Amino acid sequence: MSRAKLASGIVRLRPFDRSLPMQLMRAREAVMARFRPHLTARGLTEQQWRIIRALNEIDSLEIVDLGARCCIHPASLSRMLPKLAKAGLIARRTNAKDQRRIIVSLSARGRQLFAALAPQSEEIYAGLERDLGPARIAELYRVLGEMIDALAPNGRPGNTSGA
Repeated sequence: MSRAKLASGIVRLRPFDRSLPMQLMRAREAVMARFRPHLTARGLTEQQWRIIRALNEIDSLEIVDLGARCCIHPASLSRMLPKLAKAGLIARRTNAKDQRRIIVSLSARGRQLFAALAPQSEEIYAGLERDLGPARIAELYRVLGEMIDALAPNGRPGNTSGA
């Protein structure tokens, strides 16, 4: 009989506040609460910023790869991209070898927006480091990286570094 199973056969779960998914969600929300005002001041959602950040580091990506890198479902991503394109922040083109595949890149305007937001983002990261300490931040990255590597079904799912 497992430790969580009572004699009556009813499974007893750990307290809700100690469930790992909830703790991870609360930690994410605590971090994102620092970034959200910075993003909303520029009219960006968290997902849009993830797209801009990802594309700033890579020349271009197909939608499926961009979705994996940003942890955004391709269907959701395909609904977001027209708005970013209309704002002039990204460019889309078809793959020369397969017209069904769309390649996305950051436009010059998107790179300018990234450059404008990056210094304040780094200030937010510096504040997190001041509050938690550099060693703790490094430990968080290490432990989360190990967790992702151990639990992701097919290896690490792209770059999962938040804001």
